[in-house]
Amino acid sequence: MEQQQIIISGIGGQGVLFVTRILAEAAIEQGLSVLTSETHGMAMRGGTVISHVKVGSFTSPLIRMGQADCALFLQAGNLEVHRGFLKGSGRIFINGSTAVDGAATIDATALARKHGSLVIANLVLLGFAVRQGGLFCDAPTIEAVLKRISPAKQLALNLEGFRLGREDRKN
Repeated sequence: MEQQQIIISGIGGQGVLFVTRILAEAAIEQGLSVLTSETHGMAMRGGTVISHVKVGSFTSPLIRMGQADCALFLQAGNLEVHRGFLKGSGRIFINGSTAVDGAATIDATALARKHGSLVIANLVLLGFAVRQGGLFCDAPTIEAVLKRISPAKQLALNLEGFRLGREDRKN
């Protein structure tokens, strides 16, 4: 995949910016051009956070409405707010317990809670999207990035969260 436009949506504290950084670093690791932008003004108050990741030869970091190839929703409720960024054929990955038409859903929060740490829900969703073939990069690239950018005390947990999302399970 030479070009991809991705939005990542969640609420403050869910790790939207960390997933954005992981994807940007994965693009760089693969020798691809990448632009990112995020809006997180109300993040500290639990408000909506959205980031844009453009992989390929783009000149502007912002994704226009109806142009995103893929979206990761860390908060299912944000689908209503940010779905307009997706093109008709865009792929949707949602952290949630309720099936949504046209979307691949995984209860990343429940899996993270079962594993003992809610902070990895974002990585569970990222692993799920990679397993579904929805992103420009593969699992070994993401794992290499996690090993490089994760704080030492968080590395094992981050890798485990990513691997949880990649497991094939019947929900």
